[in-house]
Parts: sequence; structure tokens; C-alpha cells
Amino acid sequence: MKIGNIELKSKYILAPMAGFTDAGFRSLCSLFGCGLTVSEMVSAKGLLYGSDNTKNLLCYEENEKPKSVQIFSREPEIVEQVLKSDVFKDWDILDINMGCPVPKIVKEKMGSYLMKDITTAEKVIKTAVKFANKPVTVKFRAGFDSKNLNAKEFAIMCENAGASAVCVHGRTREQMYQGTVDLNIIKEVKENVKIPVFGNGDVTNKEQADRMFETTGCDGIAIGRGALGKPWIFAELNGEKFDVKITDIIKKHIEILSKYLPEKLVLLHMRKHLASYVSNIKNARQLRYKLTTSSSFDEIYSLLSCLN
Repeated sequence: MKIGNIELKSKYILAPMAGFTDAGFRSLCSLFGCGLTVSEMVSAKGLLYGSDNTKNLLCYEENEKPKSVQIFSREPEIVEQVLKSDVFKDWDILDINMGCPVPKIVKEKMGSYLMKDITTAEKVIKTAVKFANKPVTVKFRAGFDSKNLNAKEFAIMCENAGASAVCVHGRTREQMYQGTVDLNIIKEVKENVKIPVFGNGDVTNKEQADRMFETTGCDGIAIGRGALGKPWIFAELNGEKFDVKITDIIKKHIEILSKYLPEKLVLLHMRKHLASYVSNIKNARQLRYKLTTSSSFDEIYSLLSCLN
């Protein structure tokens, strides 16, 4: 499958997740056969004004091929300025977030708010397509709320604006991550555009993936929460053989992040990942607490020794 001129390794790709899809996690997902990795969402304005925290989100590993960087903005002029720089020169695809439901993003009229402001959304996409020099994709939701299920119209706008693919999360902004994904919304989008459509939401195993493909006819599936603590889900979905040792996975994740961040920040960043990695281990509540409150890598590795 291709997005524009970029060939994907698999029809299963990684969905961007703020606080989770860091370079370490993306690298592991790619190692297990993820078709395309996608960064955490990056503020276009933060990049323009040189925010170090924002720049840190652009770290990547060489095995991430292909890789997509996701930005968020509602200001076409800022998007233009950022894209005229060489900040994304090493990335293969540019993704635009128009689906984030987080209140602080919506309050600033970005993310999923743009599904209510299709005129501004269109301007942002057209600007990105004009200046990105790479395929542009858009991620959005079923709609802002149950009274405004406009994913089909939004997808048609994206295609007409020049987007090379779209990714649809089958919940509204109002639902956040509650309730179930509406597969019929994704199906409706697929039936009304010619560009590739990726379905997103509630896929944590092959059975659920097959159901999404069969029901919606989508071209690919973006795996988000289903990959947390389980980057090898891509190998499972692709029907590939794999060997997993949780301790080795965690050590590799920490090792990669340590290339870019000091130990203190790595420990802070790994807390959510560590909780996910051991979430399915029986009687792991105490271990989870100790891991997420560890003050050094050595302490983490000592705790993990009990899993060998």
C-alpha cells in the first residue's frame, strides 16, 4: 500500500498518541513490523518559536522507515513558515491532527474543534499540501458530537484539499474514548473518497482488525491503545513469528530514549509505558507501583529481574 509515493511496510500502522509515541516506542513498533510510525502531535507554533520540549518530540531512530510527523495548528501562516524550514526534511509524511479531543487543545480551537470549522481546516490542509514537499495526511473523528457526524463531508474536503490519505477514529470528540467505535462512519468515509482510508479505534487483536476491514472496507488500520505495552501487536496482526521478553523490550525502550534525554526525564516519560508493559502480569500491582516510582535505571532493572 502507498500513501502518495511512500510505500508502507504493512497495512497496520501506529496511531499517534501524545505522551506515548516517542522515538523508543516507535522504534520498537517498527521492529515488530509496523507499517508506518507516527510521532506524538507537535505544535507548529512551538516549533516556530523554538520550544525545546517541542523539538524533543522530533527525535527518531534510523529503523523507523517510513515515518510520519504529526502537527497541530489552526493558523495556515504558521504552518507555512514551519514547512518552509528544514525541520521535517528527514520525515516521509506529514500528518495533521484534527481529531485530538483533549480540552486544552479544543479550547484553543485546534484538534477536533476544527471539525466544526471546516473552512479553517481546509486552509490549513491546502497550505500543508503546498509547502510540505511530501504526502500530507489528516487524522480526525466521526464528528465533534452526536449531532454533528460530519466525517464523510470532512473526508471529502480533505481529499479535495490535496490530502493523500485520511485516518478516521470512529468516535466523536464528545465521546472522548468512551463507548464503542462506529464502524459505519469509517465505512461511509471509505465509500466517498478515493484516497486511502485508515480506520482507528478498539482494535487490540486480529479478530477485531478483521471485523473492521470486513465492515468498513478500509485500506489500513491505525493501532493506538492496542499497542501500548505491546509493540509486538504488529507482528501478531501481520501473522509473523516473534519472540518477546518484557525485560529486554523495556531496556531497549529506555536505551533509545537515553540517547536524547537525561535520565530524570526518561524516568518521568517511562512511567506510563512501564505501567502498560506490566499491566497483564498477574499480581503486578505492587511491581507497577515500584516501577513507576523508581528513581534510577538500576532500580528499574533490579525490579525487572523478578520477571526473568
